[in-house]
Amino acid sequence: MRAAAGGIDAWALLARPRTALILARTLGLVGAVSVGAIVIAVPVAWLTTRSDVPLRRVWAVVSALPLVLPSFVFGFVVSVALSPRGMLQQLLEGPFGIREFPSVFGFPGAALTLVLLSYPYVLLPVQASLRRMDPALEDASRNLGNGALATFRKITLPMLRPAMAAGTLLVALYTLSDFGAVSLLRFETFTWAIFVQYESAFDRSIAAALSLALVAVALFILVGESLTRGRARYHAPGPGGGRRVAIVRLGWMRWPAAGGLAVLALAALVLPIAVLLVWLTRGIAAGVEFGDLWEPLRNSTYVSALAAFGAALSSIPVAALLVRYPSRFAWLVERVSYIGFALPGMAVAIGLVFFGVNFARPLYQTLGLLILAYVVLFFPTMLGAVRSALLQVNPRLEEAARILGRTPVQTLLSVTLPLVKPGIFAGAALVFLLTMKELPATLILGPIGFTTLATQTWSAASEAFFARAAAPALLTIGVSSLPLAFLLLRGRSSEIAPPR
Repeated sequence: MRAAAGGIDAWALLARPRTALILARTLGLVGAVSVGAIVIAVPVAWLTTRSDVPLRRVWAVVSALPLVLPSFVFGFVVSVALSPRGMLQQLLEGPFGIREFPSVFGFPGAALTLVLLSYPYVLLPVQASLRRMDPALEDASRNLGNGALATFRKITLPMLRPAMAAGTLLVALYTLSDFGAVSLLRFETFTWAIFVQYESAFDRSIAAALSLALVAVALFILVGESLTRGRARYHAPGPGGGRRVAIVRLGWMRWPAAGGLAVLALAALVLPIAVLLVWLTRGIAAGVEFGDLWEPLRNSTYVSALAAFGAALSSIPVAALLVRYPSRFAWLVERVSYIGFALPGMAVAIGLVFFGVNFARPLYQTLGLLILAYVVLFFPTMLGAVRSALLQVNPRLEEAARILGRTPVQTLLSVTLPLVKPGIFAGAALVFLLTMKELPATLILGPIGFTTLATQTWSAASEAFFARAAAPALLTIGVSSLPLAFLLLRGRSSEIAPPR
């Protein structure tokens, strides 16, 4: 509507060579980050759920922690630490004589940053699916003479397809909507072009037209993902989902595998935290005052918990509709729900401002409207995890409960929800973490005087007060790590076999 009201020819704008170049850059980045996330996440998920790699449970938690890092914080850390004359070069110049690193700006830096930030979107649902998978299927494959690698390729990997597809879809949409990392690392995508037009141009109709192009790309990705699903069944043909899975002995490969997990943790978690700690230490030594951190901490945890609860409550019936009652209407509901994740938080927030001012004035400048924005933005995260878990629940179990006299509500509470619990926990953890670090929607929709750790970090970093930015950023990482670790470890309860 805004593009049409501005009187511009949207088709002519989108047909410009520069727009085509931005589209190619955006799609190239989405493809590279999606492939990189799968390549990292699937082996890590298998190692942390099915192997005897040392410190397996520790790695399961640590490998998911990059989710707590905001993209603008990670992007700034990469630009400062890995630039040609950055912190790492200065550290290595003395011992090794390295005078300059290759430029990290542009596509390499943006792709590296987004892969390290987004691979947990694939990791968590794949881990949950591996824990829920009936081990009898893999046992039967081995009894038929297939080795471990053949069993993984023929049995395990196809069973993981729903979780991999849901996670990869989130990675693609996250990459499509990211602004912080691509802007700081100087790689122009649609989100950066939209932001520049919105901030600098008097007529914002061009930004609206580019936003329409972004929506079209998101729809293209959604339709492409739906076409890859097929009609295969992913639940077990009979009971046995509660059995313990067999742990694969890696032998001498245990230590190289642990080394690979350590390198990943170093690149995705330790390096950015180390840079933040350096900034914080320098600030303390210089006597910098960090201000009040308690109120932003309280606000962040409060709204994040409400957003996770709201997303979980709304995703369960939608997931049941998609899995148990597939139809064109269900397909349309799912596709529409994913659009919010693909749009920049700023676009969703501005749309809700228009909605609040014109149609829901009592909600304007309230936490209710802010929570609604979070749910719209991150609902697909919850839906993907719950849908993947529900696909592995044999519908005959629910039918048996109904035959025994249980009502639909009783069946949902006593049979379905316990079986999809790992997926619900994984989705809730993701929504909580995404809300903790969400910035544009909070800046625009937050009530007057409402500050979170994300807004306080951005405010300090934008004014080049790196020490003051490091304190709330580190607090965000620390606080978010605790519920994530709790949810991941609690999700392992599904591995315990029930009494016979």
